[in-house]
Amino acid sequence: MVISYLYNFIILLAIMKIILASNSPRRKELLAGLGLNFDTRVIDGIDESYPSDIPVKDVALYIAEKKSAAYTIADNELLLTADTVVVVDNLILGKPKDSIEAIRMLKKISGRSHQVITGVCMKSLEKTVKFSVSTDVTFKTLSNTEIDYYIKKYKPFDKAGAYGIQEWIGYIGVTDIKGSYFNVMGLPLQRIYTALKSNFNVI
Repeated sequence: MVISYLYNFIILLAIMKIILASNSPRRKELLAGLGLNFDTRVIDGIDESYPSDIPVKDVALYIAEKKSAAYTIADNELLLTADTVVVVDNLILGKPKDSIEAIRMLKKISGRSHQVITGVCMKSLEKTVKFSVSTDVTFKTLSNTEIDYYIKKYKPFDKAGAYGIQEWIGYIGVTDIKGSYFNVMGLPLQRIYTALKSNFNVI
């Protein structure tokens, strides 16, 4: 009986397919770093708006859940959705639409600390696990030349808060970080690993 149970458990692990619902190359790279096999699946045009009265600390998870609800999964699939926001002065800095907005955002976080919050929703047909992780990031005072150089060279228009911590601006600008570095990149890997292991028996 024990052998039969172990056999069925191993088969379950083999057939469980992880689906990353994201086009982000950073999230793909991070999840691959856990040594997992996964597929990506993206539904275009998901509404990522949120109520104006929701606390800013809850916005990332709200959007991650909203993304998750848009997907239909099979009984052998585990869906992972995520959303990352940058918060400063209780305001959310999204993805800048142009250079002018990117400059404004980088000046907003220059010389001070801000929070990066990633909401994660992990869903199978049997259960849903959701959580958010916050990291405090502090930047030195950025010069106009540094900001202009970064925006022209790296074009951070697909990044919340107009920066990628893994890029040049992170190398020269970040003076302190409290919490998960990978969370700032877009996925809190340690929490995801723990959830996969303890809640879904995938690892």
